[in-house]
Amino acid sequence: MDVDIKLFFRTRLTETAKNQSHCNVTEGWPLSSDIDILCEKAAGLFIYASTVIKFVAFRHHQPPKRLATLISLPQNTAHEGESGIDSLYTEILRHAYNDVGQDSQKQENQEVCHRFRSVVGAVLLAFNPLSMESLSDLLDDFDTPSDISTALGSLHSLLLVPEGTEDSICAFHKSFPDFLMDPSRCQDTRFFVDPSVHHTEMLLSCLHLMEGRLKRNICILDNGTALSDVDDLPTCRKEHIGDALEYACQFWTKHLLMSPSSGPDAGRVQKAVDRFFTTYLLFWIEVLIIMGKLDASVHSINDIQQWYILVSCGHFFN
Repeated sequence: MDVDIKLFFRTRLTETAKNQSHCNVTEGWPLSSDIDILCEKAAGLFIYASTVIKFVAFRHHQPPKRLATLISLPQNTAHEGESGIDSLYTEILRHAYNDVGQDSQKQENQEVCHRFRSVVGAVLLAFNPLSMESLSDLLDDFDTPSDISTALGSLHSLLLVPEGTEDSICAFHKSFPDFLMDPSRCQDTRFFVDPSVHHTEMLLSCLHLMEGRLKRNICILDNGTALSDVDDLPTCRKEHIGDALEYACQFWTKHLLMSPSSGPDAGRVQKAVDRFFTTYLLFWIEVLIIMGKLDASVHSINDIQQWYILVSCGHFFN
């Protein structure tokens, strides 16, 4: 494996030097000693090597400077694989947000970090991959796909961020979400994504979107029209419902089930769910029928029931 990783580093870094000849890349770069250090840090993990290449070769940056940054990371020999990938992820995140200090009193810093956690949390916790367009529709803090693109602009070595706004965003490897969601590994609190917090955020975003867009006869069909008679139903769904609303209708109860049934947000969640059922239940079911996902409503009701049982148990024991 070490031989393969060394060859991978040598080949890909040499290609980077050729492809970015406009950058300050000296002849003989990369040095054999640098590749040896990278191999030692990789500790047999190909995902480490792959992430290094994506980070170093990212356009609009100087590959030698980026490589030197990674080479200078301290070597930790305890739990080599995990600690190695953790230090790499931490350095990439800090490099991406190097203008954001750790002074928690600065409102602007807090806002930047909150936006990072919101969008990355949504990407990593979504039950179905979401696009920049869907995320901007779903998340309250982002008005346009370009806002999402800006928030993720320096994370191309960690996330697959497509050029098109309708293509899905996802992590290259499961080790990245595992790292971000484990406080013992992601020790920089600016970047830690707490699943319970962000499932609740996603739930409330879904409910807010459904309340804003669900309505009777959402696809403006004539009375008595069978779905099988609708010309180009997918286009009709895209025009009148959209991917973000379809996601919210299908998966909001999954986020509910992953949200805490006690604590500071539980009451707010319960009120939001009660309000939704009072006004939007039939409109929600209508969309599920149009999507061909009516069976999902049965599972959704079970999810809601389970969450309310947990709420009741919490009240009983308190």
